[in-house]
Amino acid sequence: MTGEEMHDLVRRLYPLCRSITGDGVRGTLEIVGEHLPLTVREVPTGTEVLDWTVPKEWNVRDAYVKDASGRRVIDFRESNLHVVGYSVPVAGTYSLAELRPRLHTLPEQPGLVPYRTSYYAETWGFCLSQDALDRLRDEDGPFEVRIDSTLAPGSLTYGEYVVPGRLPEEVMISCHVCHPSLANDNLAGIAVAVALARRLREPRHTYRFLFAPGTIGAITWLARNRERLHLVAGGLTLACAGDPGALTYKQSRRGDALIDRAVTHVLRGRPHEVLEFSPYGYDERQFCSPGFDLPFGSLTRTPYAGYPEYHTSGDNPDFVTPQAMEDTLDALTRVVEVLEHERTYVNLSPYGEPQLGRRGLYGSLGGRSDTKQAQMAMLWVLNLSDGEHGLLDIADRSGLPFAAVKEAAQSLLDAGLLKEKA
Repeated sequence: MTGEEMHDLVRRLYPLCRSITGDGVRGTLEIVGEHLPLTVREVPTGTEVLDWTVPKEWNVRDAYVKDASGRRVIDFRESNLHVVGYSVPVAGTYSLAELRPRLHTLPEQPGLVPYRTSYYAETWGFCLSQDALDRLRDEDGPFEVRIDSTLAPGSLTYGEYVVPGRLPEEVMISCHVCHPSLANDNLAGIAVAVALARRLREPRHTYRFLFAPGTIGAITWLARNRERLHLVAGGLTLACAGDPGALTYKQSRRGDALIDRAVTHVLRGRPHEVLEFSPYGYDERQFCSPGFDLPFGSLTRTPYAGYPEYHTSGDNPDFVTPQAMEDTLDALTRVVEVLEHERTYVNLSPYGEPQLGRRGLYGSLGGRSDTKQAQMAMLWVLNLSDGEHGLLDIADRSGLPFAAVKEAAQSLLDAGLLKEKA
């Protein structure tokens, strides 16, 4: 998928009203399923998952506040951010004073509508811009209020797509699908994950893509897959993948897992930031909880809550760009290349430097930068292929690109100067 195609997917998903359960999640997975053959799973309300319980399912059809003339002054049809997520059904008439405690704004960003939820406490409310609230102060009222929603037994829905590899060990990419009309958080992440999944062809590792509601979705998946977690060789939560900021990687709880080292290596040489693990953020904190301690990092552009548009109506499709999503996809593709080709070799001619020229391994044209890089890569691979250092170690220590080190190792392997460590 191109950047424009990813952006088109963001625009198509944007109007859907998503939450941690409900038809918005199903509709999202149905659209993703047009690009990937997803397996969609439903987990009934009341199912115990670790220390949590799958909640009631929430769906909303309409919500509004009308003034005395019957005009909708807050309208769910204009933006699904206008209703507080998981609001219970309401129908009644209120004065502005009675309604005011249930109206949420951002006074410091008066033109934007905030995103608010109340998943586990049965209440209701509306979100609007501070500018719109200020205009309401001139209204005499009363105001007709209606939230046409249901909160009832149902299920939690998540989707998976698995690309089988030659090895059973898995690399996981996890995206949350619970936010309503927020483009960067996390429709851009979903679009980039879809594009990455479509690129994979007969990989060495098995790749599992998880599209699940935040927190409760990851917890549900972990509870239902405990017997196979030993197969998870590494993973990434992918979010905020389309904003104009530089790429940011938050390390796994371990800090030195292969996934940590692979991402850090790939980001070297481009604007980026690497953060130490923190038990706050996206679903990496579930995968990295101490009982599981999976090697799971988090890849974003601007980090969690780090941009003014975060969790507001400013996080719209115009905020994310095809170029930023292409850059995120390129970084992920390079991470996959590292994970796929990481090997440890043993030098079969370790006493002195083997004569590379008679094996045709030195380029005939001296002075070219690419030739010099290839020669240096061969020398580094020969020197550090002692059965203790993998190709990623060699790339990091030499300062050379992983791709150059990988190609040098293949040439040396073909020439009979290396063997893979058993």
